[in-house]
Amino acid sequence: MEFAGKTALITGSGAIGGLGHATAGVLAAGGADLVLTGTDPERGARVVEDLRAAGGGSAAGTVRFVAADLADAEAVRRLAEDAGAVDILINNASVMAFSPTTGQDLAGYDAAFAVNARAPFLLTALLAEKMAAGGGGSIVNVSSTAAGLGMPGMAVYGATKAALESLTRTWAAEFAASNVRVNAVSPGPMRTSKVVAAMGPDMGGMGLSTALKRTSDPAEVAQVIAFLASDRASYMTGAIVAADGGRSAI
Repeated sequence: MEFAGKTALITGSGAIGGLGHATAGVLAAGGADLVLTGTDPERGARVVEDLRAAGGGSAAGTVRFVAADLADAEAVRRLAEDAGAVDILINNASVMAFSPTTGQDLAGYDAAFAVNARAPFLLTALLAEKMAAGGGGSIVNVSSTAAGLGMPGMAVYGATKAALESLTRTWAAEFAASNVRVNAVSPGPMRTSKVVAAMGPDMGGMGLSTALKRTSDPAEVAQVIAFLASDRASYMTGAIVAADGGRSAI
């Protein structure tokens, strides 16, 4: 129970079958108290029920859902206040902007940066000091291989994730003296329920672009996130960890 006595806020965790849901499952199994968040209270309630059922009727720690639209800066501030003092922050919520640059509308551009970059910035700014006051903590940002690879149609999405990786390195330097570690995980093609619904079970053959020649299950990436969040990664900060089946290596 390596997360017993610790509270984790996981953004983008309000839907069954997503990376946030998978990460919540791993942390719950380790005894963490969870604050989950997404935009839909009904879907969020189903995630809470699923986690409690997986724990044999009740999770090892507490589980609650807070509805929040992370595109709204005031909603992000309210979420940070509602979450209170947390030991672990997983910045996982993300808006996928997929469009050629010449066809990208500004509303979509602004929405992607608001959720993918501004919301993590605000949450980190509001919660890192509380972590420090409690003796330290861990922040894990969820990036993407799109941050470092040129992918047609993913200019905006890739730029938001590149910004998040830059913030990861800067925050690692800023908060190291406070015993707050900041790392990022960079997943490759992943079989989340949302992506599979949009692209089909083979995800357009995206798995073939990796060295392992397959897509990942969200649970595989969740294990990497949990490792970085845990004390097992106590000497890691400022790292961008690829969990991409070798996609960025070839």
